[in-house]
Amino acid sequence: MAARFLDTNILVRLLTRDDEEKAARALLLIQRVESGEEQVITSPMVLFEAVFILQRRYGVSRAKIRDDLGYIVSLRGLRLANKTLYLSALDLYVDNKISFTDAFNAAFMRSKRLSEIYTWDTDFDILEGIARVEPAMSA
Repeated sequence: MAARFLDTNILVRLLTRDDEEKAARALLLIQRVESGEEQVITSPMVLFEAVFILQRRYGVSRAKIRDDLGYIVSLRGLRLANKTLYLSALDLYVDNKISFTDAFNAAFMRSKRLSEIYTWDTDFDILEGIARVEPAMSA
């Protein structure tokens, strides 16, 4: 069977159970993905959107988001490039209480062995091993 794309709404229904019938169907799908019976592909944007919706709309705790999405990212039937990068980002997101986007960028930087970032975003100041640099007025 060819892989299919996994969209955000499947994850949100599964994790919030705000529609029991859809949540049950999503769970069956995820079980097939977990067993390797079915292959799915998703994109980084799906994960980013899921984090945003779960946190902002449903008030799901960061730790629960990390645990639930971390489980899904780790499924053997889910194809997603750089899975460990997302798992690291989810940890940074919880441990440092920064946005998932900033956490992902920090995890990406670490994976590339980068230690400095051009930004005005002070959230990076709390991350060990990352130095924030503001662009200068002159060369």
